[in-house]
Formats: sequence, structure tokens, C-alpha cells
Amino acid sequence: MTRRLTLALPSKGRLREPSWTLLEASGVDPQEPGERVLQSHCRNAAIDLLFVRADDVPEYVQDGIVDCGITGLDLVEERQCEVDVLLRLGFGKCSLQAAVSLEDDATELGDLHGRRIATSHPRIAAAALGERGVQADIVRVGGAVEISPRLGLADAIIDLVSTGSTLRTNGLRSIGTLFESEAVLVGRAGSEDVIGRRVLTTVLGSVTNARANRYLLFNVLREQLAEVTAILPTKGSPTVMDLATPGTVAVHALVPAADIWSLLPELEARGASSILTLPVERMLP
Repeated sequence: MTRRLTLALPSKGRLREPSWTLLEASGVDPQEPGERVLQSHCRNAAIDLLFVRADDVPEYVQDGIVDCGITGLDLVEERQCEVDVLLRLGFGKCSLQAAVSLEDDATELGDLHGRRIATSHPRIAAAALGERGVQADIVRVGGAVEISPRLGLADAIIDLVSTGSTLRTNGLRSIGTLFESEAVLVGRAGSEDVIGRRVLTTVLGSVTNARANRYLLFNVLREQLAEVTAILPTKGSPTVMDLATPGTVAVHALVPAADIWSLLPELEARGASSILTLPVERMLP
């Protein structure tokens, strides 16, 4: 990097630990700050770290206070700041959903027409409902949105949902999704530090790509090779090597981690043996 890059990280909340883990996994080697320290640096890279609320990251990046930052895609969309989404990070996945009380007769988003809805994402909520022709009275709530119907503040809510357990605990049920979110790396729009951003994006991207894949190895008879490789969910051609045992080959392939659970039984059924799956540390497309 030609100069030190400033990176904003969430100081608390659900994105803090995964963001920190991502830096460590990328080999950047961040220096662990104390509880009250708001700034730190990386020991082996020209990167300075600033710890702020995830909500503030988009504006910090837009205003040039930091070069890049990690935050939620929902916050980028809600703040409508002029930033570039450089990389989707694969963690912190959740969705903005509309929910009503269990006793409510609403079953879909269209049933919210004319109703009063509480949310901490009024901009996204209004836009998403408007696209569906739903006109509603949006009430901005900064705290616990889920309790709004019980307090009589609103007829329904629109809030971030990960597992749905919080909705169930508060006697609510989802009737539709308006927006999908996850953690993202953002950079200031029009930044001239092309090299620094590219290096950071490449390093972090190599880890996020690797996490989404597994290295698969197995042996199979050459006569069964075509049938077995035909079911491999690979973008490119797998590596095939002859073994000492005549007529047997070893197959190496990179496959999506999400497909492993269903792929292994299929491989075994088609004659594959000595099947191994290994985690991938880094991966560049």
C-alpha cells in the first residue's frame, strides 16, 4: 500500500466479533485494543483501525473520515450514503421482515395497506412497500421494535430477523420479506486510493471465498470417472491423477460448502471411496 489505510470496524453488536475474526483469518494481524480504546492498528499491514457504531460506518466512509468500513448492507441502504460496496462478507446475514401479532389476520404484505407500522428502517420500509403499492403510516422506532404492537404504538413492525426467535418470543409472526442484508465492506465513492482498496478487498475476499468452499478429494475407478465428475458442482474441471492401483484415479475438486452434505452420499453411491473434505484457507477466483 502506498499509504496507511483507515478501516472502521463495528465497536459492538452482532458484527463486531465476525469482523475481527475475518481480519485475523486474513493474516492482517490486528492488535487487540482495550475495552475503552477506540483506535488500534495492524502489526504487519499499513492499516489503522477505528472502532465505531455499525450505524455510523456509512457516514464515516462517505465523509472521508475513514477509507473503508465494515457494516450491514441494510445500514448502507437506509442511510443512502455515497459509498461503494466493495465486498459482501458472507456473515451477519439477516432479512428485513414485516410481522404482525399472532392474533392479526394479515397474511401478506398487501394486508398492511393503511396500517401503522413501526420500524428502525423507515426509508427501506417505505420504499419496499411503495414498490408493492402498499401505502402505510411509518413510525420510526430506535429501540425494541418488537414490543410496538403490544404497546399500541403500531399495528405491525418491520425489523431485521435472523432466526425468528425474537419474533416468536414477542408473540409475532412474519408475513413477508422486504430486504436481504449481510455484512459488507464499503469504501468512499470516488476514492483515489485505488491500490489500497484493491489490496484490502483482495485479502478479505480471499478469506470469504475460501469459507464458502471445500477442497474435495476421493478415489474412483476410471470407468466410473465420467459419471462421478458429472455431478460435481464445480465451475472448472476437476484435477484427475492416476494412482498406483491400475484403473483407479484420484479426483481433486473445489466445491461449494453448502453442497457437501448432499454431495457425499451421491459420490459414495456412484463408487467413490476414500472421500475427504478439507477447509480452504485462502481462495482467489
